[in-house]
Amino acid sequence: MTTFEDILDEAGKFGRCQMRIVSIFCLVSIPFSFVYVGIVFQGFTPEHWCRDPGVSEIRERCSWSLQDARRATVPLMNSSTGVTYSQCQKLDMDWNATGLTCDNPENEFIQAQLSTLPMTVCSDGWEYDYEGRQSFVTEFDLVCDDAWYVDMFQATLGVGFLVGSIAIGYLADKYGRMKTFLMTNFFIGVTGILVATSPNYIALLVFRVLFGFGVKGGWMVGYVLITELVGVEYRRMVGVAYQLFFSLGILILPLLAYFIPNWRWLQVVFTIPYICFLTYYWFIPESPRWLLSQNKRSEAVEITKAIAKENKKTLSKIIETMTDENTGSTSTASFTDLFKTSKLRKFTFILSYNWFTSAVVYQGLIMRLGILGGNVYVDFLISGIVELPAAFLILFTIERIGRRLPFATANFVAGAACLITAFIPDSMFWLKSAVACVGRLGITMAFEMVVFVNTELYPTVIRNLGVSVCSTLCDIGGIVAPFLLYRLSVIWLELPLIIFGALAFVAGGLVLLLPETKGLPLPETIDDIECPNRNKENQLKSQQLENLLPSDVTSNKEVTAV
Repeated sequence: MTTFEDILDEAGKFGRCQMRIVSIFCLVSIPFSFVYVGIVFQGFTPEHWCRDPGVSEIRERCSWSLQDARRATVPLMNSSTGVTYSQCQKLDMDWNATGLTCDNPENEFIQAQLSTLPMTVCSDGWEYDYEGRQSFVTEFDLVCDDAWYVDMFQATLGVGFLVGSIAIGYLADKYGRMKTFLMTNFFIGVTGILVATSPNYIALLVFRVLFGFGVKGGWMVGYVLITELVGVEYRRMVGVAYQLFFSLGILILPLLAYFIPNWRWLQVVFTIPYICFLTYYWFIPESPRWLLSQNKRSEAVEITKAIAKENKKTLSKIIETMTDENTGSTSTASFTDLFKTSKLRKFTFILSYNWFTSAVVYQGLIMRLGILGGNVYVDFLISGIVELPAAFLILFTIERIGRRLPFATANFVAGAACLITAFIPDSMFWLKSAVACVGRLGITMAFEMVVFVNTELYPTVIRNLGVSVCSTLCDIGGIVAPFLLYRLSVIWLELPLIIFGALAFVAGGLVLLLPETKGLPLPETIDDIECPNRNKENQLKSQQLENLLPSDVTSNKEVTAV
């Protein structure tokens, strides 16, 4: 019987057809990056202070700018970032009765006088130094006591990712890759528009969960489909390319955010590509591997013939005997298998921790750009450029050095960069930014490497289950990251970096406990994990035995085997 992998030898393992499909599907990663880190712009918190009706009247009468009014009427206070204008309290006084004049407002009250006056809470909303732009923070006044609601915007996305990756993965296995991909993108289009038109913040969070449910699941279906259409030796390359387009999306995002100042319209732009992906119905075939697994052999044969035709290849008659390569496999993986032996327990713990750490540090470093106070568009673009070499460094090192050392080094570099950045003074701005960018490069490499290291360590019988279970920690990390960053930065702006550095260092140390997989065949059974040398010894003994046998016996053995 012939498997699809055998047919690919004739049809082309990575021909013109696969190149076209992979190129088209890589575009899915671009809007995924928009959704993943769009909070930096959609949820940007600008400089703000209490709105006072009395001050507003004076500002309008005197034609003052917002900055003029702030300097004249807002006291300075100590905070975790130093001395800043008060953001959550205002002076408890009637400004119309103070005799404040329009001339030279900065000299009317000195800061020493303002600091001695009674204070009260912001009862009339806030003023924002964000003229001409609007984030959901400025629209819903999510500052001061309500600032933690911003964390929920990213956390709810993580919840949607977590549930969606499991549910949509199940649907893709049951109903097909393309059918699920198309249904998911229709769902994303609807929920994305609902996010953009949310009447209040509670509705926004609900729609955000549903939006995340579709986005992550659809992205994973695309990843599975392109890897199923190419030969085994090309899977790692197309996987890295798929993630490379994610980094390309990171570069495009700040440009979109700069020219689209309203968070609702930015959300619409994030959603439009998913509606466009519905046109893939006419360009992308169903996965022949999935069709074979569902006993739809005739459809699989037709699609395979179309692939061969586009690749300008000729198929032999063996295609008529093509069957599912997993036919006859009756073993069912269970969750407990991931903890069945000591080595599997070690693999599961270390890989789960690395998925979690990669998500927390990666998201944390990106979201941190929104609270540093610099030019968020330029800072985001520069840090995004740093991501691009990650994929090339991975491809360059994994076949020359191996997996374990580059994987561990990437985590160590990220951890060291986070810790060093935390203690570089703000006066050394460019050095601080450069070291932070190195950390971003390191964690990007670690994030991309954990994907295929995870697949190489688990045996075939539990490989999909192992990747699914371990990668759920990535989504849990995405839920934790915003709370870790935004709440700890209130105490000390650099405190999250200390936490990120510690997490990454531990992750790097744990990676060194994993075995090297470079040049080794993928394990098939759990026994291959516990006794990795057994197959090698058996193969060596078999070869030695054949060398001792007479040539006629050996030839008879070969004929019998055929």
